Amino acid sequence: MMQRLLFLTVASVCLAGFVSCKPQSGYNSRQDERYAHILRYDNINHGDGTYSYNYETSNGIKAEENGYLKGRGTNNEIQTVQGSYQYYSPEGELIRVVYTADENGFNPSGDHLPTPPPIPPVI
Repeated sequence: MMQRLLFLTVASVCLAGFVSCKPQSGYNSRQDERYAHILRYDNINHGDGTYSYNYETSNGIKAEENGYLKGRGTNNEIQTVQGSYQYYSPEGELIRVVYTADENGFNPSGDHLPTPPPIPPVI
């Protein structure tokens, strides 16, 4: 009798633990990075300020970037970068950002990013 009660208690605790680990509704395996694997990866660095890389994972993450030195050989060398990245939001929406970075700073653009209202013509 005692062994049966102990067995039922242990089985109940294990079952409760298993049920609590069940994925929540709306779970999307594409977004679960624990199961993602690399589909593509390239990385080239020339050592002179020029480089490029790109990668893609099985859960929809992609990134690519190219960089070079603007004004090479002068006292005013500026690292310049162009690139993009994308991923899926928790709601399943594709988020894509295209950007540049140079002497003017980091300049991203994407459909999900807010844009300022237009400047009135009187200003």
